[in-house]
Parts: sequence; structure tokens; C-alpha cells
Amino acid sequence: MASPWLPLIIISGNRMTRLLLITALASLLCYCTANTGQASVADHLPEGILAATLPEIADALQNGDISAEALVESYLARIQRVDESGPALQSVLTINPDIIAQARTLDAKRAAGEALGPLHGVPILLKDNIESLDNMPTTAGSLALQDNFTERDAPLVAGLRAAGALILGKTNLSQWANFRSSDSMSGWSALGGQVRNPHMLDRNPCGSSSGSGAAMAASLAAGTVGTETNGSVICPSNANGIVGFKPTVGLVPQQYIVPISSSQDTAGPMTKSVRGAAMMLSAMASGPMKTDYVSGLTDNALRGVRVGVVRYAAGSNSDIVNLFDLALQEIEAAGAVLIEIEDAPPRPDNFGRDASAVLHYEFKATLNDYLASTPSPVTTRTLSDVIAFNQEHADVELALFGQDIFDESNALGDLSEAAYTSARDNVQAATRAGGIDMLLREYDVEVLVAPSGAVTPRVDPINGDVWPSFPGAGGMAAIAGYPHLTVPMGTVHSLPVGVSFIGGANQDARILGFGYAYESRSQLRAEPQYLPDAEALAEIESAMNK
Repeated sequence: MASPWLPLIIISGNRMTRLLLITALASLLCYCTANTGQASVADHLPEGILAATLPEIADALQNGDISAEALVESYLARIQRVDESGPALQSVLTINPDIIAQARTLDAKRAAGEALGPLHGVPILLKDNIESLDNMPTTAGSLALQDNFTERDAPLVAGLRAAGALILGKTNLSQWANFRSSDSMSGWSALGGQVRNPHMLDRNPCGSSSGSGAAMAASLAAGTVGTETNGSVICPSNANGIVGFKPTVGLVPQQYIVPISSSQDTAGPMTKSVRGAAMMLSAMASGPMKTDYVSGLTDNALRGVRVGVVRYAAGSNSDIVNLFDLALQEIEAAGAVLIEIEDAPPRPDNFGRDASAVLHYEFKATLNDYLASTPSPVTTRTLSDVIAFNQEHADVELALFGQDIFDESNALGDLSEAAYTSARDNVQAATRAGGIDMLLREYDVEVLVAPSGAVTPRVDPINGDVWPSFPGAGGMAAIAGYPHLTVPMGTVHSLPVGVSFIGGANQDARILGFGYAYESRSQLRAEPQYLPDAEALAEIESAMNK
């Protein structure tokens, strides 16, 4: 078992003292393991600077406590030890082959007094549907895109790079961002295999940004970037016990990201802390609504704020409900006024059908546009081409599930069809004016809070994703295109769950501020235990085996 002191060490004392204590504790635990001959979580715990949060890492680089080159080398060694060997998380798909040289360049710039910004030398992992000009393909996890070397930065990557960030590599993902089959398995790709959840290795890492979530939880980078259409930043952050932020759609540009939906797609930061997410968003965002997302983070951001408790979305899992009630106590103790919301907004007829139709229509249109822009070695220029490619390589691409979503999308017309526009208008009205905006207005609240998701189930290669009843209001925020933040609120049998903060359009800074104020009091992020399964927990093993 991990020491109960470790979370306290991470969040208390000055920065360098914390790092020294973490290193000492990890060494002690490893000594104990070596002398008992028993495997321990200590074998996989991050040590020293790698245990720190992104802001602490940025401070250490700025103060000269560590060089970017040394930091990158430490992450590369940890990726080899934890991701490729050991627990074999399979969360990192590609390493930037030029990362050491790039780190040395940034070190030289800092030595010359030419630091680029607050992320100077900070290593970041990108989900592998996001382009970078580094010598790495952008694959979406598919063999069809293994030659997709575009030599261009997505605008969000250019923003990170301008702030000084290093692009360490690309993370594994649910292939095609989990939009290929209705029987898919979260975290699997033909190129990378199955991502493992570092908290419990047989458990679902969730969402298409599964690799970004698992890698961040396992301390394989200072920060990671995920993308979300409906749940793929929030769900893996919830399942892997980290902070994840889905911005208002449009705040982070969609350009040069393998798409699903023009109305719902957005990239978002995934980190160990709200401040780290704010630092990344400040670099990733662009346009007139961009601001400094760090400057507004204060411990008293919830004081006097009316908070809508989305009780109807709390779910039926008593463990989650109990943790949610404890989170509400912390929110109230931070000065908030809690307003219970018992009834869900009414959904119009055909809501589910229309929500699905919007994604199917937009996927065909946006993917065809994207594929047409890829370099000539990519031979799949349309969705039809990808479908044919998968059939030709069915032994690998279709080994675990099919491509019914591809087929259904490809059979549709273009975005000028009335069926598309009416479906889009229907679901956006239901989730915006008739959903989040209505709840905020009628209950006179500034933010909505709810559990972020379920306790994650086992990975199931036979049946695909089989989830328990899913609490939360993330789907409404995703379809509306509104900001959504998840912050860890505890664990259930060592599996993390988070609490969500959801607001209206362009309220990104305020939502981050509310989450920061909660996090400052709660400090409930748990280090992964790397358990093989639930029966590794004594209380479950004793109940299961008589």
C-alpha cells in the first residue's frame, strides 16, 4: 500500500522540501520492497521532480533547480520503466525523436536570458490526433494514418511552443477518437494496443483521451493534452484521478486536429492541478475571449457564489453520492451558497436520435476535409477510403470490433441537408437555452456541480465498453459546447472519481477559479496504486475467496 503520508507531502511545505521528502519516502519504500521480496506500489511511484505538479516543475526550471534536458531524460526513463515495461500502461504512442536536442536549445536560451514564457522547458504529451511539426505522425491510432507526417503545428501546439513548452511525444487513444464502432473499447488502437489505467490495470481508462489521462496520472509528463467531443477529456480525467478541463468550443482552435464534430470538438488540458490546467490553457487558447487564466485563481473564488447542486444527476451509486456530499461540504465551507436542483430540464422529442445524427453528419464532412489536407503518402483521402482500408486490414484494424459508425456516417449526405440542420438546432437549443442557461437563470446560480462520472469498469475486449449507470451532466455541457472542469474528489476502492464544475458559454476563467478554490481545500488527488485488479485489495480479496 502507498504511504498515507504521500498526498500530504505533495501538497505541504515549500517546493524543494516537498521534492526532497518525496524522494526520500520513495527510496525508503523501495528499500522495504527489496528486503521483503514483494512487489509494491513503491516500484512505480514517481520520485523527486516527477512527483510534482506542472506549476512546481515550471518553478524548478525557472529557478535553475533542474535543466530541461535533465527533466526530459527523467521522463524518458520513467516512460520506459512504467509505460513500456513494468505495468506496461501503453499510454505513450510516440516519442519526439528530437526532444533532447530541443531541450538543450531551450536550456541555452534560458542561460542567455531568453526564456520564452511560463512553460519554458516544460514537457507536454499530445493526444495523437493533434498535429505537431515535430518528426512524428498524427495517426488517430490507425494504420491508415501511420504516414501522416504533416510538418505543421496545430494552433494550440504553436501556442504551447511559444510559451516554451517541449512536445515530448504523442499519447495512445481510442482509435479515431472512439468514433468507429458502437461496440468499441475505450483506450484501444490498432497502433498502440490497449491503454491501462494505472490505478487498477484491468480497469477502463475511459474516453478517447485515455492515453493522455493514464500518462498524466502516472507522471509521464508535466501535462498532457486531450480532445473531447462528448466526454473524452472529462471521463479519462475522472477515471485516472486528474484534473481535466474542456473549454468552451472555439476557445482552443480545432485546426489540424483529426476531427469528429465541428460543433462539439475541442482540445483541453489534463494535469495534476487546476493551476497547471490554467497555465496550459493560457497558452493553448486564442481569439477575442482568451485571457490570463492563472491570474484569477484565488482560494476565495467561491465566497458568496450561488452553486447549483445538480442532484438529479448525482446517480445511484452510494459511494459516489457520499463523496459528492463531502465535496459539497468543502464547497460550502469555501463560502458558497448551495442551491439544490432536483429536476432535470425537459428533453425534446428525438433528442438522442438528433444528437447522434449531428455527430454522424459532421464526422463525414470534417474528416473528408481533413484527409484531403494530409500529405501524399497518406492514401486514404476520404472516409470511404478509410472504410475500405480497414476491410483490407481487418485482421489488425477490425480485430476487436467493427466500423458501423463509419458506415452509418458515410451513408449520409452533406451539411446542407435539412435533417442535419434541424437536428443540430434541436440539440443545441435543448442543452443551451433549454438546458444549462435555463438552470443557471431559473435557480439564480453561477455554476453547476455534479459528479463527473462513474467508477470505471473493467476493460472488456469481448463486449466492448460496458459501463454502469453514468452520473453527471457532462453530456449536456459537451453538446452545448460549454466549459466543464473535473477535479478529483476521492476514491472508491482505490478507483478515482471527480466532481464537475459546469458553466455558461465563455465562463472558462470563472469555472477554473471555482475548481481551484475547491481543490485548495480538498487536495484529494491520489497517486495510482498500479493494482492488477480489485482482488489485490485485501477487503475485496477476503470477501471473494472463502
